[in-house]
Amino acid sequence: MLRRVIHRLLTLRHQRGPFRSSLMPGHRYVACVEIGGIPISLSTTEGIFFDLLRLRYEDFLSERPAEFGLEFEIIEPRPASDDDVRVRRDGEEWILERGDFLARWDPGTGQGVVRQNANPYSLDSVLRILHSLILARRGGFLLHAASAICEGRAFLFSGVSGAGKTTMTRIATPDVTLLTDEISYVRPDGFGPAKIRPESAHKNPVYRAFGTPFAGELAKAGENTSAPIAALFFLEKGPKNLIENLSPAEAVRRLMRNILFFAEDPTLVEELLATACAFVATLPIRRLTFYPDCQVWDEVRRFGRDPQSTCLRAAG
Repeated sequence: MLRRVIHRLLTLRHQRGPFRSSLMPGHRYVACVEIGGIPISLSTTEGIFFDLLRLRYEDFLSERPAEFGLEFEIIEPRPASDDDVRVRRDGEEWILERGDFLARWDPGTGQGVVRQNANPYSLDSVLRILHSLILARRGGFLLHAASAICEGRAFLFSGVSGAGKTTMTRIATPDVTLLTDEISYVRPDGFGPAKIRPESAHKNPVYRAFGTPFAGELAKAGENTSAPIAALFFLEKGPKNLIENLSPAEAVRRLMRNILFFAEDPTLVEELLATACAFVATLPIRRLTFYPDCQVWDEVRRFGRDPQSTCLRAAG
């Protein structure tokens, strides 16, 4: 995927249009990227990195005023993996650290500085961590899950590695809109810049899933759209399609295990647990055992129309 991004970037730099390079050394360039309804300004003095940034998030560029901002300084390439990630507080600021990037972000001002490699994977990681911190105070979260819109509502498919998240998106019928095959963006409707704690939200919040540019094995960004969530399925592969209930305790346990959150902060973890409990109390959470062909989407549609008709005994 990185090779395709670089090839397209080099092609566009020789064409007319918004990606043609007219950047001047020393000038600061700014693009606003809006994911999940949260506009974040990204600025840099590096022209090639700015072109890459705009290309990477071209379907998520926004003209809305930014709510937060990150300033990027490019460093020499360094290897890294998600196992190296550390997110911790330093006074009022957050430190986001991995081998290929080091960032400081002040939630009070909404501004931060990032030193990172000039590659899209580092940039994706920084943005995912920042969004996870913002959402934790607003009743939302990032989830290791594929998600897609079917018949006007979003369905989430979570599970351990190899459970079938990417498979569910790959075998989806043409009427299904992909939001992501890797990391689902979930938040309640109606939150604004001020934080919303789960216990202060209205009694029956409407949770929405948003498309993201964060791609997994499918190597395809999601559509920049959103829909109210109809259900969350925890996936298992099997010889036939089967939807089973999960007890609330088991649903919360599985949900917490798959939420993307790296911060070393007991208070935020408690808020995240409260959010998970509110989410489970609001929406159908089921176990979906499926045979990997497109017929499983017929089961998903039937469940969306009438959740009770396709539910078996409680499991877990």
